[in-house]
Amino acid sequence: MRIMPKTALISVSDKSGIVDFAKGLKKHGVKIISTGGTAKLLADSGVEIIEISEFTGFPEMLDGRVKTLHPRVHGGILNIRDNANHQATMKEYDLEDIDMVVVNLYPFEATVAKGAEHDEVVENIDIGGPSMIRSAAKNHKFVAVVVDNNDFGRILSEMDNGGTELDTRVDLARKAYSHTGVYDSIIASYFNKKLGVKFPEEIAIPARKKQPMRYGENPHQDSAFYVKPLVNEVSVATGKQLQGKELSFNNIVDIHATLELVKEFKEPAVAIIKHTNPCGCATGDNIYDAYLKALECDPVSAFGGIVGVNREVDKQLAEKLGELFLEVVLAPSFSDEAKAVFEAKKNLRLIELGDIYGQRDLELDIKNVTGGILLQDRDLHEIEDIRSLPVPTKRKPTDFEYKAMDFAWKVAKHVKSNAIVYTTDDRTIGVGAGQMSRVDSSKIAASKARAELKGTVMSSDAFFPFRDSIDEAAGRGITAIISPGGSIRDEEVIKAADEHGIAMVFTGVRHFKH
Repeated sequence: MRIMPKTALISVSDKSGIVDFAKGLKKHGVKIISTGGTAKLLADSGVEIIEISEFTGFPEMLDGRVKTLHPRVHGGILNIRDNANHQATMKEYDLEDIDMVVVNLYPFEATVAKGAEHDEVVENIDIGGPSMIRSAAKNHKFVAVVVDNNDFGRILSEMDNGGTELDTRVDLARKAYSHTGVYDSIIASYFNKKLGVKFPEEIAIPARKKQPMRYGENPHQDSAFYVKPLVNEVSVATGKQLQGKELSFNNIVDIHATLELVKEFKEPAVAIIKHTNPCGCATGDNIYDAYLKALECDPVSAFGGIVGVNREVDKQLAEKLGELFLEVVLAPSFSDEAKAVFEAKKNLRLIELGDIYGQRDLELDIKNVTGGILLQDRDLHEIEDIRSLPVPTKRKPTDFEYKAMDFAWKVAKHVKSNAIVYTTDDRTIGVGAGQMSRVDSSKIAASKARAELKGTVMSSDAFFPFRDSIDEAAGRGITAIISPGGSIRDEEVIKAADEHGIAMVFTGVRHFKH
């Protein structure tokens, strides 16, 4: 069922394209009612409009808080055109149909983002706009509701062919409810954060589609990438792709894992990630040195991986990275010479992040399960002073071991449980990830090692349930261990460490990563 609108109400915050759209409506003889700044812009642009106060017979009042909340507006939008009772009421009260509502909302999100005071934020909560949108969306059988300026073209095109299609109006209604839903969820999030309510009774999580994915984790799964508003931390959501193929679902997940690991280090650092787990991580005097160390840990697994660095990629590093097949390289920046080197690798994705050491956002982690979602704090725990941790063993760690354990603990936090990591003070030597038993992770980490394990340290993301992992580590020459502690068999574990002359520290904090 095509409908050619006769009257449109236009009230927009984002005015891009609105003048041309209004002129397009006028070409079809549409009467335009408008409000506030929109009315002024259209009138100044030569578009004949009727002010909302003239249409309703009431002035805009209460500093603009009340202008469209009026029966002439909502009766005009909501009446069912083929309902005799509705039409009798319209005639009785001399109401006029409104066939199109073009509304986008007060810039609440932008007001919060600029750090405005609470009173200003509150004044940017739109009331009339969402009311009109919901009214028009409900009555989509007869009314076109427009919340996205990108829809102006298709609407005018349909009007050129006789009017808006019902399927189009249904789609516009769908977008309208999403628009107001996201808007309200952002407002709710603001109040939750202001009041320190971490887990409210009800929650709606706002997000906007950034891009479609070619597919999900596997080719038979559809996927798209959504980003959250009002999250200011540098992340995969804020990164700029400079070149390469379209990002995949797995790329996004791995980029996130890579960035979170390199953020742990202030000195030049490199993380090489494969399937969310580090296959190499290192620090160095410079970023090139750090990359060589990280790659040496497991160059076989690095093939097809993702490399993240926390310094600019220069020509020397770009040329070295070009020797290995990689999916993605991410960095704060790339020199012009480095970009020129990478141009030869058309499929390699380059992600430029900017300064990765800005604020850390306290948003919650979200994990989906069938029928529900789990929310939790992000694991942002850091050890402020490793030398202050309790040492339950007879032997105290050396300066080298303290430094190495600090490095190992930062890496283990980003390895899937059960996680065991062997390191020196500046590089991973062996990584054991995702095993069902901790001793198996210990053995795998040792089997992956390409360098001598003697004199290295061991990090475990959770306590040791038995002494077997300690015995395994001792047999490999491990000299110090960092773990949370807290097992009912801690005494047995400590005794094993003492028997082998191993120094041990307990963090009191677990870093499970499921």
